[in-house]
Amino acid sequence: AGGDTTLGALAFKDIFTAGCSLYGVADLGCLAGDTHKFESLYLDGLVGKYPEDKQLYDERAPINAVDSLSCPVLLLQGDEDKIVPPNQAELMHAALLKKGLPCALKMYQGEQHGFRKAENIEDALNSELFFFSRVFGIEPTPDAAPFDIDNMPA
Repeated sequence: AGGDTTLGALAFKDIFTAGCSLYGVADLGCLAGDTHKFESLYLDGLVGKYPEDKQLYDERAPINAVDSLSCPVLLLQGDEDKIVPPNQAELMHAALLKKGLPCALKMYQGEQHGFRKAENIEDALNSELFFFSRVFGIEPTPDAAPFDIDNMPA
């Protein structure tokens, strides 16, 4: 619920200046059809039955509120995630790019829902450090390995 909470808070509230979503849900309706069998009924308890409650899924999907999103977003995602498939991060990244907001998508090879490889955990933390340093105009530490942030002025 952390990545979904992050995207929802950024999309539905205007109080944050930046955010980082780890394997977050962008489109609840899409997730209802994409997630693996074990998680397939999880959304029924959180949102409602799908497709009967499709309108509620649409209302709560951050991807449908990108117009109200106004801050930079870093998306971190495992390419083998079966719980929140990579297409969720890819959809949100495409929408943020189209809107012109500073954003970045880092896709981690061989990772699932929750990073397990030490080098990827370290890279994710250093990526957050670099991203927030750039967004807030702070000189990043040497550990913060630079990467491209789309739509971010130099």
